[in-house]
Formats: sequence, structure tokens, C-alpha cells
Amino acid sequence: MQCRAGCGACCVAPSISTPIPGMPDGKPAGVRCVQLDERNFCRIFGQLERPAVCSAFGADPEVCGDSAEAAVRILTEWERITAA
Repeated sequence: MQCRAGCGACCVAPSISTPIPGMPDGKPAGVRCVQLDERNFCRIFGQLERPAVCSAFGADPEVCGDSAEAAVRILTEWERITAA
């Protein structure tokens, strides 16, 4: 599966614990990444500054569901059950 253009769920729903340009302490769950542009595309995609966790993420139906809204729901739930 390829990422849905303009989805951005993985840039909003999960927390990111490593630094991101513009977010030196990482990103809390549910907070929009500062590198996500107005069309929901990553401004640093493919660049060395992009966090490894972001580069390693692969779109998958289990994670992304059948829509951007489903992806947010799934990722939010996974974040909730893994946060502790």
C-alpha cells in the first residue's frame, strides 16, 4: 500500500519522541507536526532531518484503514494502548 496523498494521519495522531526540525522535544500525540504543510504533505520528506521513525513508517491497511479518518482513529487508539 502507498500513502494516501494528503492524509497526514501519521503526522498528527502518534507521538514522536525524537527531535523534529521546529519541534526539538518531539511531538505529543494528537498534535500536528510543524513540518506538515497545509496540503498535509511533509516538508522534510526524504531529507536527513526527517526523524528515523517517520522514515521507517510504511503505509499498511492495518494501520491506515480505508480512509484518512480511519487512519487517525486507528493510530490514536494504538497510541492510547501503547502509552504508559
